[in-house]
Amino acid sequence: MQVPLMDLKAEYVALKPQMTEAIDEALSSMQLVLGPNVQRLEQQWAELVGVEHAIGVGSGTDALIIALRALGIAPGDEVITVGWTFIATIEAIILVGAQPVVVDIELDYYCLNPELLEEAITTRTRAIIPVHVYGHPADMAAINDVADEHNLQVIEDCAQAHLARYGGEAVGSLGDCGIFSFYMSKNLSGYGEGGIITTGDDKLAEQIRLLRNHGYTSRYEHEIIGYNSRLDEIQAAILNVKLERLEWGNQRRRELAAIYDKALADLPIITPAVAAPAEHVYHLYTIRTPERDSLSTHLEQNDISFATHYRSPAHLQPACRPYGLHLAELPVTQQAAEEVLQLPIHPYLSDEQIEYVAETVRGFFA
Repeated sequence: MQVPLMDLKAEYVALKPQMTEAIDEALSSMQLVLGPNVQRLEQQWAELVGVEHAIGVGSGTDALIIALRALGIAPGDEVITVGWTFIATIEAIILVGAQPVVVDIELDYYCLNPELLEEAITTRTRAIIPVHVYGHPADMAAINDVADEHNLQVIEDCAQAHLARYGGEAVGSLGDCGIFSFYMSKNLSGYGEGGIITTGDDKLAEQIRLLRNHGYTSRYEHEIIGYNSRLDEIQAAILNVKLERLEWGNQRRRELAAIYDKALADLPIITPAVAAPAEHVYHLYTIRTPERDSLSTHLEQNDISFATHYRSPAHLQPACRPYGLHLAELPVTQQAAEEVLQLPIHPYLSDEQIEYVAETVRGFFA
């Protein structure tokens, strides 16, 4: 039996009539730039997250860059984040001219360890970017306490955590702003690139809207130097269709995670932990074992797809060496890099498939 890590084709087949209709309507209207589909998505996403503003942009990476720019992060500033993330988090900080400062993670949840923030803060620190990795929220209460004490801004990287919650509140509503990606692998995904920025700050939202569209204020008038980062109208049409099933998809992921948790409970592996205030959305189901590489081979031999995010952490990538990030001592991150493995999890995974994966993992340890 073949088990893919994700199955975009199954989702497309299930939603094809609605997709076809939505795309045809978008093309028939020929309102292709910041039209009704983008406006609808922005309104719905703001309501779901619980903020006043959601601003569509070209990608999750653009969302990070524009959020940093809108908050005034500039050359000479420092921004604290983690090495345990996709490189875009660090890349965006560098692209606005600031210096990334990486701190270690909590091994149970793989998110930024707030106990390490104080020692990382300097007179140049301007912001913190916690990453809600794998679908589990970072400890936003503790992070915000430190940020408030030192007058720092907080940008939530929610690229892997669509509608995850912390203390009953959706991620993306807990900092100065939040960024989301709609890349094809996400819990809410388009068929190309896309992203969105959320905030409750009216002035910040105004600045973000200027930055995403060349600083455009009126016909032939541009107030600031900005970007060409408008969310595509056709992608928004697709996302509006998929948005109707996001809560269902997240709940299905939680059900599948519970099956894994029970089936793997007595094995010498670490299954995902969930902090008391958190609601996980299982963008990825991540286990940890010192026998990761041998288990990977066993899964491959049994036609089961897997991933190992992040066996090469972002701060250790060659691109980051000129910024000295490889010099950071992050022992928990290093341990995770040697042990993590992601098993297939997506809403269209059948009970039969997940049981096969669990049996295959059990067979390896037997």
